Amino acid sequence: MTSQRHTTEREAAERQPAGRADELLDAARECVLDVGLRRTTLADVARRAGVSRMTVYRQYGELGVLVSALLTRELTRVIDDVEAEVRALPTARDRLVAAAVLVVGRIDGNAVYRRVLELDPELLMPLVTERFGSTQKVALDLVAAQLQEGQAEGSIRAGDPHRMATAMLLTCQSFVFSARLVDELTLAELRLLLDGYLR
Repeated sequence: MTSQRHTTEREAAERQPAGRADELLDAARECVLDVGLRRTTLADVARRAGVSRMTVYRQYGELGVLVSALLTRELTRVIDDVEAEVRALPTARDRLVAAAVLVVGRIDGNAVYRRVLELDPELLMPLVTERFGSTQKVALDLVAAQLQEGQAEGSIRAGDPHRMATAMLLTCQSFVFSARLVDELTLAELRLLLDGYLR
């Protein structure tokens, strides 16, 4: 029998209606904003969502999976907004570089990410030093696809798209985790750095 501890966000989402998923993630978001990541519990999320703790547990198995789904949703919303803004740029490289810089800036402005970085940054350290989390894997897949598009049209140099996406992600997340040191001028330097890397 498969352990609930190994439930993935995708499996959890497939087992529940979209409306219920949004309700639980909205409740988790409120908890994180109120008390931070470390002090959020499944019981708190259930209470805010108006469901039983067992309902939340059945859908997500553990708090870590729920929080990961929340962070992925927050990032996906940022990316969707940014993609709409850069869509008219002429090349895939232009779009990818502009999107990466905008996402770094917007994550700093995202209430959930800012709260986690303010109160519980150490909880994110395994995602920097040990492994990629599901949220980072979503970003990697998106970037790799855009790199392939740029390589096909000739605006991005040859290379393994996955390795290149990994290098871009590691670069961008260093700016995210140093958000207090980042300003518009620093983001302009990030733009030059990424554009030079991809040419």
